[in-house]
Amino acid sequence: MTDASEKQAFRVEHDSMGEVQVPADALWGAQTQRARAHALSGERMPREIIVALTQIKSAAAAVNAELGVIDAEVAQAIQDAARQISAGDYLEHFPLDFFQTGSGTSTNMNANEVIATLATRKLGRPVHPNDQVNASQSSNDVFPSAVHIASARTLSALIRALDHLAGTLEDKAAEFTEVVKSGRTHLMDAVPVTLGQEFSGYASAVRHGISRIRGVLPEVCELPLGGTAVGTGLNAPPGFAAAVIGRLSTEALSFTEAANHFEAAGGRDALVAASGVLRTIAVSLYKMCNDLRLMGSGPRTGLGEIAIPELQPGSSIMPGKVNPVICEMVCQACAQVIGNDAAVGFAGAAGNFELNVMVPVIARNLLGSANLLTTGAALLADRTVAGITTDPDRLRRLAESSPAIVTALNRFIGYEAAAAVAHEALATGQTIRDVVIALGHVERGEITQEQLDKALDVLAMTRPAGPGGQKGQQGQEAGRQRPSERAEWNSHEAHRNL
Repeated sequence: MTDASEKQAFRVEHDSMGEVQVPADALWGAQTQRARAHALSGERMPREIIVALTQIKSAAAAVNAELGVIDAEVAQAIQDAARQISAGDYLEHFPLDFFQTGSGTSTNMNANEVIATLATRKLGRPVHPNDQVNASQSSNDVFPSAVHIASARTLSALIRALDHLAGTLEDKAAEFTEVVKSGRTHLMDAVPVTLGQEFSGYASAVRHGISRIRGVLPEVCELPLGGTAVGTGLNAPPGFAAAVIGRLSTEALSFTEAANHFEAAGGRDALVAASGVLRTIAVSLYKMCNDLRLMGSGPRTGLGEIAIPELQPGSSIMPGKVNPVICEMVCQACAQVIGNDAAVGFAGAAGNFELNVMVPVIARNLLGSANLLTTGAALLADRTVAGITTDPDRLRRLAESSPAIVTALNRFIGYEAAAAVAHEALATGQTIRDVVIALGHVERGEITQEQLDKALDVLAMTRPAGPGGQKGQQGQEAGRQRPSERAEWNSHEAHRNL
């Protein structure tokens, strides 16, 4: 009996090391086949990098023709082939594991060989993967450039997702402006806040994350293209890099040539910095999701301050149980992002002289983190935050029953007397107001009844005079400013990966 592998047809290809058998229907050549034999994880190079890499090949071919490096007809055939791949065709002919030689040479040659095969078929004469498709280039500058381009695009998509999440949080902050509740520090009762103030804080944290991404993007958009093997630009004609980068830039993303090609060749610090930003965003989202889980805990024996949308049954044994699944999913994604950043940081330190030899693993983890956060932000906004509801009356009753509200009496009866009121209220179950009266503070004239009523107005406690209280209100109003932008995100991008 003959198995499938014995039936497969092969053709013979050759490279500088000699001949090698390649599957007859494969578009790749000898170097890709050799690398294919060393797969480690079974996880392929991310599509975003393949697309960016083939776009570089297309732009490089056009510029090489303009500079007289390759024939115009050959350049056109290369461009046509590269554009097909960039559009999503022939991606099955990029079989290589992302764990590979640290410069990304294997994937660069995979692109060169596939493009050369397609260009040869179209042109009717041989197109060489090295001499023509890879003209004026080296894996050492082209592959990292593709990683930077893919990273910049992925970070831009994350900005849009985070903007949508921030806007959704701001809408909730505005909706919950008058919903007063007990604050918490150390997980214990604290002076009151509004639910709107808490949500405005979450929105602000997300906005800070967006600002951090925008801060690191210019570095990520600085490309090592043109440095070729070691940063000197050997075999790249003058003006090549600038012309190619100009073709790759768009109105949305403007790429620049590296200011110093030796730094750009030897290190991947911009990608390390970007990963650190993603870690910070993950930490912020993790805290937010845990707060939402705690506020929504219950429904009878937890905090029960908010109701989170019910999306799926939460138990295989307990009927009617529903869990905060999106919050839990995003928390897990955030844990993965934090782990990814550790790998990126370690890999970023692996530069030796003129080359970092862990670019593929940096790319895999950075892009993976950005994609996780992008999808997580959309899920969190649309399937959790947007549907959160609350019971304002219940939250007010709980806030008014908290001994922490005695803090507002410090300026009338002093800290120690206020502490005694709090302890008495806890011991007897009486309200703070009743204990203050029972202990004679009103009778002795230390505080009037009117002052007591005003001081114990829990909503007023959330809006003390001065910049702090005003700023809290301004944060809650922010959600009313951009509904059209958020609607556009919803209709075009929110669920593209779901």
